[in-house]
Amino acid sequence: MALQFSNPMAASAVDGGPFSLAGKVAIVTGANGGLGRSIALALLDAGAFIVGTGRDEGKNAAVRQELGVRGEIVSADVRDEQAMASVIDGAARTHGRVDILVNNAGIGGRSVFLDMSQEEWRQMLDTHLTGAFLATKFAASAMIAAGRGGSVINIGSMYSLFGAPAGVHYTTAKTGLVGLTRALAVELAPHDIRVNAILPGWIETEMTRPVRESALAAGILPKIPLARFGVPGDLVGVAILLASDAGRYITGAEIAIDGGYHVADRPR
Repeated sequence: MALQFSNPMAASAVDGGPFSLAGKVAIVTGANGGLGRSIALALLDAGAFIVGTGRDEGKNAAVRQELGVRGEIVSADVRDEQAMASVIDGAARTHGRVDILVNNAGIGGRSVFLDMSQEEWRQMLDTHLTGAFLATKFAASAMIAAGRGGSVINIGSMYSLFGAPAGVHYTTAKTGLVGLTRALAVELAPHDIRVNAILPGWIETEMTRPVRESALAAGILPKIPLARFGVPGDLVGVAILLASDAGRYITGAEIAIDGGYHVADRPR
């Protein structure tokens, strides 16, 4: 089956240019839908072998078909230390290397702070932040053991930069990912492991659908200078840059992909 390139860099990537991921192994958490699926397929197009994770086996099966023989997706919960150790150590043993980790797995949910339960708080932080901590710990260990360096990409949010109404748990988790990115960029640099964060804005995914289809959308669009919601494919160019040798001198960066939302002072 011929590859269908989802971005302009992928076509040159398979020819061995600086954006090529040929021969590399990429682990993408939450790869069975939304941003994770889009990034996984883009890295695949650029030449990487994909090891994806997801909790919903029905969604896993659909993406497994899309990955074909150059990828796999396994049922795993990023909050489960033993599960993540098994996925990443297994990938390193089976494929001989781990070069790229995309910490994408996440959940949504709105809850007023004074009504928020401790369980809501824990689920949000454990999924976004503890999950990234665990996956990075095991992936970085594999990268260090192989001695080839690597790239870790954390998927934060525009709410890594400012507060989310009825979302203090989400804001806290996504802001924590930026702190994790900065600290690990410094600590892992001696091993040639780069750590960066992508901060998506309002992207058309299932997670954002309730807001995009509500009255709130009328107040959001005027604040986006590019005057539209993003689509998952808008992230893939930056993801390939950060994963490939083209981004070999980029670490500790936080790149907003939000149509200019985070710099807009007022509605157009």
